[in-house]
Amino acid sequence: MTHSEMVYREQPPPPPDYYRLFETTGWNHTYQASSKELYRAIADSWYVLSVYDDDRLVGFGRILSDGVLYALICDLIVNPACQGQGIGSTLLNKLIEHCRLQDIRVIWLFAAKGKSSFYKKFGFLERPVDSPGMQLLTTANRLSVSP
Repeated sequence: MTHSEMVYREQPPPPPDYYRLFETTGWNHTYQASSKELYRAIADSWYVLSVYDDDRLVGFGRILSDGVLYALICDLIVNPACQGQGIGSTLLNKLIEHCRLQDIRVIWLFAAKGKSSFYKKFGFLERPVDSPGMQLLTTANRLSVSP
């Protein structure tokens, strides 16, 4: 498949399309989110970018932001069958550019295991060991650590 005719749209994709793309990541094995829930998650994002090859959703990325200081790039997804064709790079460049045009001071993202080298090519740096990020999983069946 070539991506010479990729179309980038600044709008959320239809829920069934996004659900299918999200399922290709394996992330939903943990989240167990429905199509409706995933759509709600992306619909309220600060900025979204959907990538289509004809009418087929092949890529997606979104940003959560306060619009001034901080932005978090989330759910950068390219269908595995379409990876290695520059879609992810173009998508990430467009997301970064949107932040720069809004004068966002800091852009964060979480890289999937083994993917940090991809993001380093765009200037992202790993957080220092003495400044780790933290998270709290709020669904009971995912909380396996006791105080």
